[in-house]
Amino acid sequence: MMDFQLTVPAILRRTETLGSRQPIVSRLPDRCLGRTTYADLSARAHRVAAALRHLGIRRGDRVATLAWNHVGHLEAYFGISLAGAVLHTLNLRLHPDELAYIASHAEDRLLIVDAALLPLLARFRDRAPFEHVVIMGEPDMAAPAPPGALDYEGLLSDTALAPMPTVDLREDDAAALCYTTGTTGRPKGVLYSHRAIVLHALGCALPDAFDLGERDIVMPVVPMFHANAWGLPYTAALLGAGLVLPGAHLDVAGLVELIAWEGVTFTAAVPTVWLGLLQWLDDHPGAVDLSRLRTIVSGGAPAPRAMIEGFERRHGVRVVHSWGMTEMTPVGTVSRPAPDLDAALAPEAVHALRAKQGRPLPLVEVRARHDGALVPWDGKTMGELEVRGPWVAAGYYLDEGADDPVTPDGWFRTGDIVTIDTRGYISIQDRAKDLIKSGGEWISSVALETALMNHPDVAEAAVVAVKHPKWDERPVAAVVLRRDATVTVDALREHLGARFPRWWVPDVIDIVEAIPKTSVGKFQKSALRDRYRDVTLG
Repeated sequence: MMDFQLTVPAILRRTETLGSRQPIVSRLPDRCLGRTTYADLSARAHRVAAALRHLGIRRGDRVATLAWNHVGHLEAYFGISLAGAVLHTLNLRLHPDELAYIASHAEDRLLIVDAALLPLLARFRDRAPFEHVVIMGEPDMAAPAPPGALDYEGLLSDTALAPMPTVDLREDDAAALCYTTGTTGRPKGVLYSHRAIVLHALGCALPDAFDLGERDIVMPVVPMFHANAWGLPYTAALLGAGLVLPGAHLDVAGLVELIAWEGVTFTAAVPTVWLGLLQWLDDHPGAVDLSRLRTIVSGGAPAPRAMIEGFERRHGVRVVHSWGMTEMTPVGTVSRPAPDLDAALAPEAVHALRAKQGRPLPLVEVRARHDGALVPWDGKTMGELEVRGPWVAAGYYLDEGADDPVTPDGWFRTGDIVTIDTRGYISIQDRAKDLIKSGGEWISSVALETALMNHPDVAEAAVVAVKHPKWDERPVAAVVLRRDATVTVDALREHLGARFPRWWVPDVIDIVEAIPKTSVGKFQKSALRDRYRDVTLG
């Protein structure tokens, strides 16, 4: 067979060769829409690569981006790879101290930054190793450009830029670097190879995964600075699918407008985004035409069954539950009922199945272990999920002295406690660090959260462990109610009591205005633990 290298430039070559007519739409800071084509994307990505080489960037150098979801960021995705460098997306929602640490740890040589984010850059620029800063957009007086900064459009329009010779990339070369959000300590870097990105893009496109093709219009609401927007920019480009990039404006009404105006067929984000969208649609029946929207992918946290049912029954939109990790490039599983189950099960059972994390994508293998022994796939026995595959990390970037996340026989330990049923459907019971140990027995915070969010009056719920003088730990729940909800705390207790043993029911159910969230929209349980640390129990 030919020695054909699976690289990000190979993805771009396909778009150049086939000339997809699907649009790339980008929402600009003034909320206007910019439109371009894959042909223009490719031409400008080559200009980005030439500019980077002109500035001294060489093969393997890390080039950081600090930007929202827009076409300029997409050009950087491909231009950095064409130059042979490594794309490093900085999470703009992190604290400046963390951004300074991450940029220094990665040894980023150059930064491409949105002009609107210059105030954030100013808070850590003097602690970051950037030799050059390139600004996309026009700085304003409130946020002037740092000394020596370069203009992105000026660089790309420089007529002195010589065409860049093709870089002889190998598929095992590094293509992208993403950092975890550091919920259990310092953020850790995950280095993706070109091969991993291409195979991941192919795996996600499959019918039993995201089921994507050139006919689709894809809108990644998940940020391009978080795990490469779940790989969707690469998958869409590989297929020639249309792309809608929502920019910095992620309000629900704005997202609904984009979905309707652009005929979006596929979109993806964390559950908190979709809970807000479902509430908006329920409050505005028939206000917009979502007839082209085939699939919403929900990942990053468990998708409540009531949300899945609500979208399908009230609005005719299919929600697909997915699970993954930054360490998996990042998609690992997708929950689609097998054809025989879809036909044989009652609708309620199908929805329950779809609320699980699902089965692994082709080429991803899974197992679970407890106390060193493999647990059976019986849907009941819990163990820590371990994974392996061609887009699973073999370790962390420049990780000195940390616990090795890979087992001696080559499986990555995820930290998720799961059950796996006989058909391979994974159900996450909890993160190992979030399990609640009460009186020597385990309580799943995820199960309690899911049950609470299945109540029609509950919008969001998060459950954490609080120290107890007798039982070691007890659950405490923070609950956000839907608008005009009338449910009481006692009624929520009864709701849980009908589904779980009495000792599982939280000692405290706190009705709150909002639940703190991490930089990627997950519930920030560390903040809740701090909030309830001194609550009186027992």
